[in-house]
Amino acid sequence: MECSSHHFDAIVVGAGIMGSSTAYQLAKRGQKTLLLEQFDFLHHRGSSHGESRTIRATYPEDYYCDMVMESLQMWEEAQSEVGYKVYFKAQQFDMSPSDNKSLRSVISSCEKNSIPYRVLDRQQVSDRFSGMINIPEDWFGVLTDVGGVIKPTKAVSMFQALAFQRGAVLRDNMEVKNVVKDEVRGGVNVETANGEKFWGRKCVITAGAWARKLVKTVAGLELPIQALETTVCYWRIKEGEEAKFAIGSDFPTFASYGEPYVYGTPSLEFPGLIKIAVHGGYPCDPDKRPWGLGTSLDSLKEWIKGRFSGLVDDGGPVKTQSCMYSMTPDEDFVIDFLGGEFGKEVVIGGGFSGHGFKMAPVVGRVLADLVLGGEAKGVEMKYFRIRRFQENPGGNVKDYEDQVNSFSNRK
Repeated sequence: MECSSHHFDAIVVGAGIMGSSTAYQLAKRGQKTLLLEQFDFLHHRGSSHGESRTIRATYPEDYYCDMVMESLQMWEEAQSEVGYKVYFKAQQFDMSPSDNKSLRSVISSCEKNSIPYRVLDRQQVSDRFSGMINIPEDWFGVLTDVGGVIKPTKAVSMFQALAFQRGAVLRDNMEVKNVVKDEVRGGVNVETANGEKFWGRKCVITAGAWARKLVKTVAGLELPIQALETTVCYWRIKEGEEAKFAIGSDFPTFASYGEPYVYGTPSLEFPGLIKIAVHGGYPCDPDKRPWGLGTSLDSLKEWIKGRFSGLVDDGGPVKTQSCMYSMTPDEDFVIDFLGGEFGKEVVIGGGFSGHGFKMAPVVGRVLADLVLGGEAKGVEMKYFRIRRFQENPGGNVKDYEDQVNSFSNRK
């Protein structure tokens, strides 16, 4: 193929964290790469913006553990290459009622993957965190050293900068309307809303909440990926106690399993405020979002009141931010070839279900592997194949159903 400004080895559609990481991986390996974004770069209309995401290795599904551990190393390498930090370390603390299957599975996963952990009862939790965190008598906690906070918008910018440094072409405000197989030259033609067309030997679709619509247009395939609108809440820390909850102190990133499923981070982005939110949301059309709370915060207020000994104001959040999840029925990712007439020429990465951000470096590596070699090593790909939904509409079968049901904020 002759050299042209519209001809590429690989075209990545969607410049959120997954697409930007993938573009970096491809450019790093010498591929002429184009990264397309339908809105402005670093926009706030999808799932890759904001000021914090947690990183943890405590998954009930043991196949995520290796991905997290590889990503930890890759986060360190990327920020070293760019020259600034996006990843801030902390411990991770998980808690739940004693009969919760999910947290029991977390312990099994830690053991299988040789992740050091400590199981704490109510008194031990109070002692370990100097009374800052309290759990009920019939609860328990799991503490590990593998945790921390990632700065999302900054991380996306980092991968875009690194991709650009390696020669990638970045174009925003370029909405992709279709991807069509080139029957003459091979590869695919990528068509944009403004009339521009690009040819690529391979294409990667990482369109986030828009992946379902685009894949339906491109391949007539209905992926079970549902966009959910979710609300991130920030709560005021009691005056004089702010330093105890700040990143770099002894306070951990955390998750509370059961009803509601709560997660949070040490105070970082807004001084004096702590991020505490419910994992879940309500179905939405990514092009017609309500941009509202959409849910009662009563259960979250009660949870905060019961856990933080009055050190966090449970009267209501003082700041909220809207975000989107791209949920699959089993909350596992979709990483696969699109197949059909495209064979292995189009790769899809989507359905990251509100927990994929931490693994973006390894997802980018895997997607690049699929583009260049047709297979990816070091990841159990069977859990992420499209065909799992053909075999079972619910996807991967799990033994801890309380952990897999975010569609109406029921987690």
